[in-house]
Amino acid sequence: MKIAVVGGTGLIGSQVVALLTTRGHEAVPLSPSSGVDLLTGQGPAEALTGADVVVNLTNSPTFDDASPAFFRTTMENLLAAAGTAGVGHAVILSIVGVDLVPDLVYYRAKVLQEELLAAGPVPYSIVRATQFFEFVEPTMSWTSDETTVRLPATRIQPMASADVAAAVADVSEGAPLNGVRNVAGPEVFGLDELGRITLAARGDARTVVTDDTAGLFAAVRGDAIVAPADAVIAKTTYREWLASR
Repeated sequence: MKIAVVGGTGLIGSQVVALLTTRGHEAVPLSPSSGVDLLTGQGPAEALTGADVVVNLTNSPTFDDASPAFFRTTMENLLAAAGTAGVGHAVILSIVGVDLVPDLVYYRAKVLQEELLAAGPVPYSIVRATQFFEFVEPTMSWTSDETTVRLPATRIQPMASADVAAAVADVSEGAPLNGVRNVAGPEVFGLDELGRITLAARGDARTVVTDDTAGLFAAVRGDAIVAPADAVIAKTTYREWLASR
């Protein structure tokens, strides 16, 4: 199959392209550097000609009030181009529990993206993944100083980006779900606990202070972003991933 991967040079996209290529597909990475910009609408109509599947992995550059407009514009431009080109399957990457965290504008923006896809003219699949291992340390940096890292005890079930990419590739080469597939890591942690594990592995002497008002994930309640019962569970554990870095 010819599978166009928009955002195909990013963290997930580059791995999806590599996986699909090894599986014998014609995986085509698309990005502004290759002349395809979903925000401006430049290039997707031509780039999707002959594609069986399009995977949209573009992401808003910010988590703020600009994110809904980003996802609306990029999704509408993609669907228009995919519909014109006769693409038979459109796939996006979203977030486990995205519809259960209304206090975060970025999550509301991702829900909007899902809704636009589901209402569009192309058969579709939504892959909802939990937080990536690779984002743990950047998340810690938002609320840290020289001596402490402040983190809420928010329960999360993170996974390796390689496992996310594999899930996206699996869905992309299958029939459209016209629905959602949830994927997650094998372990649930409090984010503060995950911070302590990370600092210990890095030999970092800073202290993690549990602060349920600190950072983006303070807005998450209960088990909203923990995998639901129907999730596909990846094998890579956080400690295994840390040890491999």
